[in-house]
Amino acid sequence: MPFSMSGREAARRDHAPLARGESEEAAGKPRVLVVDDAPDVAEMVGVMMRVAGYEVETALSAPAALELAGGGHFDVVISDIGMPFMNGYEFAERLRRTPGYEAVPLIAVTGFTMYDDRARALTAGFNDFLTKPINTHDLLGAVERLRK
Repeated sequence: MPFSMSGREAARRDHAPLARGESEEAAGKPRVLVVDDAPDVAEMVGVMMRVAGYEVETALSAPAALELAGGGHFDVVISDIGMPFMNGYEFAERLRRTPGYEAVPLIAVTGFTMYDDRARALTAGFNDFLTKPINTHDLLGAVERLRK
């Protein structure tokens, strides 16, 4: 049965947030925010990114992710689309209006595969669209390509 939490309850902080304007070089690793309402998926993507050398924070809801984004800067955001209360499309639109996130790479990782889902994701503000099950090579390739 799905559950929802909001705010800091839904976010798991693995590391202290960077202060606004602090660079990833100062922290030592680029930071990624993983957003998925399925805890096992959020953890799996987080593990992939940690192994690739990223500092990872996860949020189990879009509102929790927006709160984390507002409290510190992330270099990449990876988000599910099909989430309760606020879907990934709305999350992307709101994140893009958050100061400092206008151009941060934003990747949709979703089980949505209807004919217009990719176009809808790109219109909402995502830079790339990957389908589940997640292919590690594709995800890491997209992250690296978008960070250049």
